This record gives sequence, structure tokens and C-alpha cells, in this order.
Amino acid sequence: MDKLFFIEIGMGCDLHGQNITKASVRAVQNAIHHNSMPGLRSVLPGGTLDNMKVHVKLAVPCDRELLDVEQVKAALPYGQVTVEIIDGGMVTTSGVVLPDKDDKNDLIYVVNASVEVGY
Repeated sequence: MDKLFFIEIGMGCDLHGQNITKASVRAVQNAIHHNSMPGLRSVLPGGTLDNMKVHVKLAVPCDRELLDVEQVKAALPYGQVTVEIIDGGMVTTSGVVLPDKDDKNDLIYVVNASVEVGY
């Protein structure tokens, strides 16, 4: 990315079910949920959102091999999206196992996301 416009930070959890993809998608949605960039097209090469580059960095605590990167990318509506996965996040207890919520144990997965936008 040659020009970086902004970086947004988000956090996502899967309270029950221990699904690292769900927590990651929620972290990305949290990062971009409150943004509107109406002037972005005027500074992108060619004036099109297709030329926007989006780099997502996910700090995940576990289950990296189960993370569906394509679902994470689908959470972003525009741009050329890349995803980088690093160690981080957190695992903590919910204090209860709910089989009807697909719990395998009592763990909550917490993922942090950094979403960088530029070209």
C-alpha cells in the first residue's frame, strides 16, 4: 500500500460456540461499522473503489487453522482485501456451557482487528 488513508480498530467475540471466524468477522465489522468516507473516490486512482486496498490484521488467540479468511473478506464491501493473521486476542471463560448454542466448552474467543485503507 503506497498511500494509507486511515486505520480503524475493532474487537469481536464469540460468546458461545468457540467459532474463531465468527469472532473475526465481528471484529472487522466493529472496526468499520461507524465509518463513511464519501470523499474517498476523489482521491483513489481512477476514481473507483476497485482501486482501494484494504489490509486486515487479525490478532487471534487460537484455532488459526479453522479461520475462514473468505468470510472475513466478505465482511468488507469494497476494495482489494488482504488478511494477515497474528497471535493475540484473548480466551476467557463464559462461566457456563450451553449445548443449545453449540458450546464445546465454556470459552469465549476474543479477536482484535486492524483495518487499514489506502491504495
